[in-house]
Amino acid sequence: MTAWRLLLTRPADDCAALAETLAGEGFFSSCLPLLDIVPLPVSDKVRQGVAQLSRCSAVIVVSKPAARIAVALLDADGPHSLAMPWFSVGAATAQILRDHGLDAHCPEEGDDSEALLQLPRLREGVSLPGSRVLILRGEGGRELLAERLRELGASVEYLELYRRDLPAYAPRELPRRIEAERLNGLVVSSGQGFEHLRQMAGDAWPTIAQLPLFVPSPRVAEQARAAGAQTVVDCRGASAAALLTALREHPVPVF
Repeated sequence: MTAWRLLLTRPADDCAALAETLAGEGFFSSCLPLLDIVPLPVSDKVRQGVAQLSRCSAVIVVSKPAARIAVALLDADGPHSLAMPWFSVGAATAQILRDHGLDAHCPEEGDDSEALLQLPRLREGVSLPGSRVLILRGEGGRELLAERLRELGASVEYLELYRRDLPAYAPRELPRRIEAERLNGLVVSSGQGFEHLRQMAGDAWPTIAQLPLFVPSPRVAEQARAAGAQTVVDCRGASAAALLTALREHPVPVF
């Protein structure tokens, strides 16, 4: 067992899966999910977006929840001819799409927007005149991805499928958990996850901000540093493999 004792904050199912993976590698972790995935009502806009998928040059799915909701919508809407390439940042999201028979691609190395933008198949698809990209996501997020795609000449639209709520916890549950379990590192999987972490920290944030914070991207790293986090480690991806690499490269703090 390593000296790292980590707080995991992903949605409940993903949190449990990551904890199991970490335990197999000798890392102690404690799950405190700070994101509750809530599917949005199926609006006319969502129905229209699904109906018009075949007109897209490429579809980008930014997360596993977005992929799960998307394939459920496709099933409910009936048979589709969807020969266009689908893309995701992470391999787990791509696998959900492939299991549904979709032509899904993701970076082999790195699981962030920058790695995705370097995929030749994606760049080829958006380089064609009149190319149209649809990004399936939760409320907010991945603005950099859309900006870069537009710079490459693509028309980019969003279809928001879910929101991320903060689960209900007793007051001061976050600092209590950190102290009771002697945790010495924090892991967040998104910008909103970090904002929920700060919210849960309350007036204990200046103390909690001293703990190493593992984040998935440069954007979230910048967000955390601006909020006062003192030691921010950019894992360059939200996968378990990316986190494990960062944990092995970063020294355990001594308090």
